Amino acid sequence: MTAKKAVILLSGGLDSATVLAMARAEGYECYALGFDYGQRHEAELLAAQKVAKDLGAVEHKVVKLDLRSIGGSALTDDSIEVPEEETPGIPVTYVPARNTVFLSIALGWAEVLGAQDIFVGVNAVDYSGYPDCRPEYIEAYEKMANLATRAGVEGNKLSIRAPLMDMSKSDIVTEGTRLGVDYSLTVSCYQALPDGAACRRCDSCRLRAAGFTEAGLEDPTVYAP
Repeated sequence: MTAKKAVILLSGGLDSATVLAMARAEGYECYALGFDYGQRHEAELLAAQKVAKDLGAVEHKVVKLDLRSIGGSALTDDSIEVPEEETPGIPVTYVPARNTVFLSIALGWAEVLGAQDIFVGVNAVDYSGYPDCRPEYIEAYEKMANLATRAGVEGNKLSIRAPLMDMSKSDIVTEGTRLGVDYSLTVSCYQALPDGAACRRCDSCRLRAAGFTEAGLEDPTVYAP
């Protein structure tokens, strides 16, 4: 029998690496998809390559996009500083429509591959307040996906899987560790140095560090001096 296939959105960070391991554990052939979208923290692209290889992805594809051309985020506009303290509301690290764009391309690749499942590492518990990381967004996107694709119209229902949605960061690192994720390969920092060293101060660094502390696990993150 042909193994079931899944497209995994893989950024190179902690969450997406965990999702890749979870999909593999469910028996999927995993096709990892990342994006070079003009992000400030390019070290994540190399991290994603290492994670995909380490966790046995069948293929790792990186699609180049130019989200810097529209800006609007500290991750795609160097004139906007990455906040190093918690801020109210949706933070400036939110990239406008990023998950919608990424999932659209994942949807196309899934159709080409004959995959009916797309895995994404969004989380509504320990996250920065992004609107495209909420369960209602994922539900709405899945409905749209099945209206907008040949696969959906012909009865091959597509599923957007978000297995981390209701997990805390400590739950995520505990599960990933159980599944053999090497978190030393991952990069989560919003302003990581070219070698992947993390700043320790941005939202993503703080959430990541708290997750390892609360889980009682050693944090393998390399921090900048």
